[in-house]
Amino acid sequence: MTAPKFRPLTFGVTRVVLRDGVPGTHYLQADQPLQAYPERITDRLQHWATTTPNRSFMARRDKLADGSSGDWRHVTYAQAWAQARSIAQALIDRGLSAERPVVILSENDLEHAVLALGCLVAGVPYVPASPPYSLVSQDFDKLKHVMRTVTPGLVFAADAARYSKAIAAAVGAGVEVVYTTPPAKTTTPVRTEPVEVLASASTSSTRTAFTLFEQLIATPVTPAVDAAMSATGPDTIAKFLFTSGSTKLPKAVINTQRLWCANQQQMAQSMPVLTEAPPILVDWLPWNHTFGGNHNVGMVLYHGGTLYIDDGKPTPALMHETLRNLREIAPTVYFNVPTGFEAIANAMKTDDALRKNLLSRVRMFFYAGAGLAQPIWDSLYESQEREIGERIVMNTGLGMTESGPFAISVNSPHVNSGDLGVPTPGMELKLVDMDGKTEVRYKGPNVTPGYWRAPQETAEAFDEEGFFCTGDAVKWIDANDIHQGLKFDGRIAEDFKLATGTFVSVGPMRAKIIAAGAPYIQDVVLTGINLKEVGAMVFPTQAVRTLSGLPANAVMADVLSSTPVLAHFQTLVDTLARTATGSANRIARLCLLAEPPTIDRGEITDKGSINQRAVLAHRAATVADLHENRLNFILKPGSSPLKSSTSSS
Repeated sequence: MTAPKFRPLTFGVTRVVLRDGVPGTHYLQADQPLQAYPERITDRLQHWATTTPNRSFMARRDKLADGSSGDWRHVTYAQAWAQARSIAQALIDRGLSAERPVVILSENDLEHAVLALGCLVAGVPYVPASPPYSLVSQDFDKLKHVMRTVTPGLVFAADAARYSKAIAAAVGAGVEVVYTTPPAKTTTPVRTEPVEVLASASTSSTRTAFTLFEQLIATPVTPAVDAAMSATGPDTIAKFLFTSGSTKLPKAVINTQRLWCANQQQMAQSMPVLTEAPPILVDWLPWNHTFGGNHNVGMVLYHGGTLYIDDGKPTPALMHETLRNLREIAPTVYFNVPTGFEAIANAMKTDDALRKNLLSRVRMFFYAGAGLAQPIWDSLYESQEREIGERIVMNTGLGMTESGPFAISVNSPHVNSGDLGVPTPGMELKLVDMDGKTEVRYKGPNVTPGYWRAPQETAEAFDEEGFFCTGDAVKWIDANDIHQGLKFDGRIAEDFKLATGTFVSVGPMRAKIIAAGAPYIQDVVLTGINLKEVGAMVFPTQAVRTLSGLPANAVMADVLSSTPVLAHFQTLVDTLARTATGSANRIARLCLLAEPPTIDRGEITDKGSINQRAVLAHRAATVADLHENRLNFILKPGSSPLKSSTSSS
């Protein structure tokens, strides 16, 4: 058979060096050193503002009065640099610091971006908080925890109408609040002078004193700005990124200038395509997560590229906006999570304009480390070969908030689901045997120094040699060829025992179910901790809609309760049961979930993989109902599903 043709893409790391440690421990590195990198990311901003002042740094569609999106509004590198300097002056005037940083509550937008740049210039850390902490939560507990942890001196939100309730509940009365769009009915905006941070939140639902964002960018610049930027260096804290907090309260990961800059240079050496031309991104990934905020925004800053902010998301309600943007803006590299690529793959089958534009100049696709079902992969390849006569390399890897995030990346176009690849230059991996699995641990300049104001958690996160303990399990892609690198083997903490004491290895079992259920399974969460048998909660792909025979706009709960869908999954359960060898790898009960996993609840990790523990925690009632036969349509080997409707928990 003829090998498939790929659009040319160079991989920077092709060989690795492995050395043995004490029994059960090995160390893995790239065979090349990490090259020099800037002391601060703002050096790159200043460089591009000087050399390519009129190039667009970032763009976002304007919001129209009816809520729809209009034309693109651009901010050039020169404009971003000038606005960042004015904002830096405003922050210096307020005496802000690492002890009193800037918290950003709202989503990705141009004001968010230049405010973050202003913080970097001034040497004041910023904290992009998860928007659902403000917009979805009813008790605002996680937002209050963020405020207690970082004690901000200034809080920013784009729209007062959407964020004022959260601010009233969680932000101290003495903390200055900045809005892009003020409350509809207020007194004249008043800039709050720097004051002591108060422990209690405001009891008023609206504030009569606030600052407009336009006041920040109108601040006259003094020599104090250059002095402040000169005083920053590799150890300066750039930002605090909070972990998902799936089982405990979120931790504030310290992101230094060294971490960010080193990681960008590591990415450049592992993915040389980034250095060949300024990258063009169309990206929705949220900036409160390391994938969107560090990996992608940092990539654009480092290489002088352009980021088009995509207000879409891989959800039925918002995916149309992403597809619209991709029909208009052709990226050179494209990043998404598996559900996003699934929607794109389905759309490209019939959308000629999407295929033509998206594939016109893209050099690399990249998905986060969750499993991408092989039929989705095949569908993408089919559309690519039909449109351009070649395939686009699908890159992936492994990383986390604490590693900047880039740590491991594939080094071949021939990638299978679960492959991770090899360490990036400057990163040393420690492979440690852990009860039959191998944990990967990280050491390098891109690894966080720890968690802010959490010395105990910091100490617990590192081993005796200073390696960060990830909790991720790996194994060799090919034990006879270590240069192919590693593949994902689940999370150490995901494995569990049944009530019989039998050990359940989650990673391999998940992979087996996903493969057997393709193309209708996006991911699986296994249940049964301290119970008698293993259960499975299945997140289906959108392909089940076609299987169901129902209209395209049918609600997912109806799709999953349709006879064809239930029959298909009943066959799957029976097939898996016939190949099981014992209770630890036999699915005794299975249910389908209509509500997909969400990043905002921590059910999807920063690297895009399913967080089993978070799903089990957030859907504990569904787990209990599954094992106590209270759900409708519980599929069991050799039986028929019950009557009524499927769970959407």
